[in-house]
Amino acid sequence: MPKSLAGLATLFTVSGVLHLVRPQVFESIVPKQLPRKRELVHASGVAELACAAMLAAPRTRRVGGLASAALLVAVFPANVQMAVSTRRSRRAPAWFKAGTMLRLPLQWPMIRVALRAAGRA
Repeated sequence: MPKSLAGLATLFTVSGVLHLVRPQVFESIVPKQLPRKRELVHASGVAELACAAMLAAPRTRRVGGLASAALLVAVFPANVQMAVSTRRSRRAPAWFKAGTMLRLPLQWPMIRVALRAAGRA
């Protein structure tokens, strides 16, 4: 498995576990228009773990790559919300504010890795 793919699967695993163990951390970044924040956070955590498992197994990698790309697109609004909310916060440290902004363009290389895993890029 290429390092970039292993990295994406690891990222999904860590993030998925965090979504399930500490959902309150992620509830604030669910876009305000969406209801049932806790349930959405749990669902995205389960989806991340499923994507990680599918990426790790060669037999399911193609579907896992497509699902991973779709998931990355689906959670992008939450990442934007986090960047906006953090930027407005007076309590967030500067390094954290910068990190939330810098991670936005990193979604695109992760989507590309996922699509490559699916054999689409």
